[in-house]
Amino acid sequence: MKKILKALKLIFLSLVVILLLAYGVIYLKMKMDSRANFALLGPEATVLNIEGQPIRDLNKNGQVDIYENPEHTVEERVEDLVNQMTLEEKAGLLFVTMIGTTPDGEPLETPVLSLDPLMTMMSMYLPSNSELIVKKKINSVNILTSPDADALAKYNNKIQKMAEKTRLGIPITIATDPRHGTENNPGAALYTPAFSQWPTSLGLAATRDTLLVKKFGDIARQEYLAVGIRLALHPMADLATEPRWARTNGTFGEDAELSAMMTKAYILGFQGDTLHHSSVACMTKHFSGGGPQKDGEDAHFPYGKEQVYPGDNFDYHLIPFTEGAFPANTAQIMPYYGIPMDQTSENVAFGFNKDIITGLLRDSLNFQGVVCTDWNIITDSRISEGRAWGVEHLSVKERVKKVFDAGCDQFGGESIPEVIVELVKEGGISIERLDTSVKRVLRDKFTLGLFDDPYVDENKAVKIAGKAEFREQGKLAQAKSTILLKNKDLLPLTEGTKIYAEGIKETHFLENYGYLVNSPKDADVIVKRLATPFEPRSDSFIESYFHQGRLYFTEEESEEILDLITQKPSITIVNLERPAIITEIDALSSAVMAEFGTSDEILAQLLFGKMKPQGKLPFELPSSWEAVLKQKEDVPRDSENPLYPYGYGLDY
Repeated sequence: MKKILKALKLIFLSLVVILLLAYGVIYLKMKMDSRANFALLGPEATVLNIEGQPIRDLNKNGQVDIYENPEHTVEERVEDLVNQMTLEEKAGLLFVTMIGTTPDGEPLETPVLSLDPLMTMMSMYLPSNSELIVKKKINSVNILTSPDADALAKYNNKIQKMAEKTRLGIPITIATDPRHGTENNPGAALYTPAFSQWPTSLGLAATRDTLLVKKFGDIARQEYLAVGIRLALHPMADLATEPRWARTNGTFGEDAELSAMMTKAYILGFQGDTLHHSSVACMTKHFSGGGPQKDGEDAHFPYGKEQVYPGDNFDYHLIPFTEGAFPANTAQIMPYYGIPMDQTSENVAFGFNKDIITGLLRDSLNFQGVVCTDWNIITDSRISEGRAWGVEHLSVKERVKKVFDAGCDQFGGESIPEVIVELVKEGGISIERLDTSVKRVLRDKFTLGLFDDPYVDENKAVKIAGKAEFREQGKLAQAKSTILLKNKDLLPLTEGTKIYAEGIKETHFLENYGYLVNSPKDADVIVKRLATPFEPRSDSFIESYFHQGRLYFTEEESEEILDLITQKPSITIVNLERPAIITEIDALSSAVMAEFGTSDEILAQLLFGKMKPQGKLPFELPSSWEAVLKQKEDVPRDSENPLYPYGYGLDY
């Protein structure tokens, strides 16, 4: 045994040495590349004083060009800049790719060894900031890290200064997935403690309060703006008509009319009535509706590439766009990964689908803003394979051409502008077609005011992001979104109640009103907090973050839960990221609540009646797995004998 342990220890140490050597090689290479990239930069822009107005000389020619002058119209500025851009600069403009920071807000140039595996992974595999901005001429980025507000603001200013030193000084558009919930999924949402904390989109829908949702959008806008984020890769206007879908959590539920109302209010909060200098632009997703996934499997993965419409309900999934996103003037649109099976002339994914992007979105619905593909539909990345569903047989160059032919403008998650350069030089894409997309992207940059002043006040950032007033509004929304599903005269609890609690991390909030005991036999009430069950998967890095598959608790899980809650009157609280099957648990609980990101602090106040749950279900809760399997992926509210119907919710 000692020999075996010694051998294992030797193997482990050898692996550590190999990893450290690999880290060193990568570090040195990226360090050298970074220095070479920075050597290509020019000087900072000087500030010219024109009739008392300071204007940055972005192309460093000693005069104010039309594109530099805010006195000119957006169209005039766009035309002037396009005429000065090289083919390589135009190509770089058409990518939005992932980027990272160090924890203290420095641009990520070399690998960082961190206890956070996501940080380490990104620093090892993502291109350096300077490579993207200087060498590839990319100036739209999707930030994946979550440092403090002052570090985010510092980062914005650092990379804007880097961009200012490029030939034309085109500013950076920083984009992000949602950051105001508690989920941390690099493929969907990012937990950011520096910002106020709100319920998920499902929770916002549960409030049925469009004014609250618009207020959320406005607060999130102010927090984003304070740190330099100018493009929201949200909201999700998809409909959760398929209960197994992993991305249900990001939607406003299964009802099209409710989703349309919420989508519209959300965008108005972020953008205002029209896009302007104080807006955060919204890239609403996923056109034309990413919810009806076959068997509920997500289209991030090959086994989920098909969207199906057994209920012939394609048009229903358009309603959140036609009655929500477009009336609110969403600046941008993102199609999803999936293939809308047998809905168009060819079974290819939305981003490659000319019938969807040009025929439906551009021509029929007259959307003329930016259309950006979902992430990595062209190439394989080091953390996932390329999601070129339906066109897997095409080369990288052929895929890029097909995306342009479909009518899209930008490529999400990619950094291959050289392919566009080749296509234009070979005649595969005309310069006129290229310029159409370039102008769309530039219009938003000019309208947002990025060319005039892309910098933020680092000192103000920490005073705005996460300020007390914003956090308080988030807490009120958490309470309002919480749903009371069942109450056998147990809630609200009286002060002094003895509680045995499981699943509560910050139990001291319960002690503000009651007494915590260490055993169920000593308790008056048992409080059990649960998460929605799922089927763990880990074939890829991204897959491990997605909660997919089963909605029921396993026999072993159920036995443990039921053994506990049958010992005393019990309150079961379920975090619903998907429609969980809780039929047995519900039957044996005295009270049941559903929540969508309610903190332990607010939960304690709800249990003791200091605040009241007011939410209504944004989807049905199925009564059995058999009922789930019988549902049609594209049809809402079609579960047989649901445990609780859509819109259900009690009060005190």
